[in-house]
Amino acid sequence: MYIERTIEPTIKKISETFPVLIVTGPRQVGKTTLLTRLADPNRKIVSLDNPTIRAFARSDPEMFLQRYAPPVLIDEVQYAPELLDYIKGYVDRKKTCGDFWLTGSQTFHMMKKVTESLAGRAGIVKMQGLSNSEIRGKHFAPFQVDISELMNRMSDTEPMNITQIFSRIYKGAMPRLYENENVDKEQYYESYLETYISRDIKDMTQVADELSFLNFMTVVAARTATNVNYDVLAGEVGVSAPTVKQWMSILVSSGLVALIPAFSNNALKRVIKAPRMYFLDTGLCSHLTRWSSAEVMERGAMDGQFF
Repeated sequence: MYIERTIEPTIKKISETFPVLIVTGPRQVGKTTLLTRLADPNRKIVSLDNPTIRAFARSDPEMFLQRYAPPVLIDEVQYAPELLDYIKGYVDRKKTCGDFWLTGSQTFHMMKKVTESLAGRAGIVKMQGLSNSEIRGKHFAPFQVDISELMNRMSDTEPMNITQIFSRIYKGAMPRLYENENVDKEQYYESYLETYISRDIKDMTQVADELSFLNFMTVVAARTATNVNYDVLAGEVGVSAPTVKQWMSILVSSGLVALIPAFSNNALKRVIKAPRMYFLDTGLCSHLTRWSSAEVMERGAMDGQFF
């Protein structure tokens, strides 16, 4: 079962405006599924997750783009940065909107290279998991601080009781869990972590100990919705504060954690220098912190942080 995404009209508009569309975001939030659904029958689809195709793209990028000529969807493009200069040259010659659709997990320096190489030629969309409205089949306009608009939205949605809210929080926002109700949540997130660490983290020079990094993720999950204190995190994980800062930047660039800058107001004399950190998928956060059910979470010490 496919769940329609609110961002679909934005994707189409960007594709009609730029030669290159880049959709980034964490693993398994539905980037490829969405673009595959929107693609015309004549658009080729190729994934660099396949090691043979990835090797072809890296060893002979020019021939690769002849074999997979536009319009084309290239999945996980950060695995073959060698393609970028050739894509840049192609779009500079052709100037045809929508020729290249690229996806990539927001993976560290690779995606930075993608966005820098194609500056001015690409429209970039950042995706996250399903919103509550998408799960319920509602599609509202982008959020605005407008009271009348918010009241209209409130009148067009169904209220949820506290039990339903924590059930949704516990399950998280990954599309796979809603497309197939038979998927086991714990097995899904265990597999998710294994894939993330073994594929996205494994080759990173600043992560020498994968077990320590998993421990770090668990500590961050347990402190979600609190102010960042690198020294405290370092003490709990058993690594240095600079290492914790590097690892935190990995979680942020992967789209798993958001750091919210401190709010300051001179009139109220309230200045909090440390940002606040939030795990963006509450299902992954609840898995890392080992809550056994939504009911236990609702009555637990972290109920406010999860909410």
